[in-house]
Amino acid sequence: MTLRRLFTAHPDAVGESYVEHMRVALSFAAPLAVAAGAALVHAFLPFLCETTASRTVKALYARITTRRPRPGAAAAAASDRLLGWDPVI
Repeated sequence: MTLRRLFTAHPDAVGESYVEHMRVALSFAAPLAVAAGAALVHAFLPFLCETTASRTVKALYARITTRRPRPGAAAAAASDRLLGWDPVI
């Protein structure tokens, strides 16, 4: 597999460019980082951030389970002998 293909195989499979896929992944990473910080604060000060982490994770779970590949992505993936759309980023 070429180096370029390592970076584009998965984004292609979900019908996104490398940069589009990066934006989506970062849109999950930022709230997860905030949730991790809230969980850390909550670990030491349990009266703070009582629901922040769980609320964030639930919202992100709802987003990731309802994501759909762009039209034509499955056909492109099949033609490349990929497994198809993978909802995991």
